[in-house]
Amino acid sequence: MAVPQRRTSKTRRDKRRTHFKLAVPGMVKCEQCAELKKAHHVCKNCGSYKGREIVQAQ
Repeated sequence: MAVPQRRTSKTRRDKRRTHFKLAVPGMVKCEQCAELKKAHHVCKNCGSYKGREIVQAQ
């Protein structure tokens, strides 16, 4: 079985993990209510998409 000869340093370990992070979703303002929403998604606040009402607002 392969066993590492030396312990991996914290610096080397952290360099390897630089790309292992959470991505922030692209948020834009809704045209109707100016609430932040995900890009290319129906607004959860007013139910509109591209200026048209898609879902009845609750």
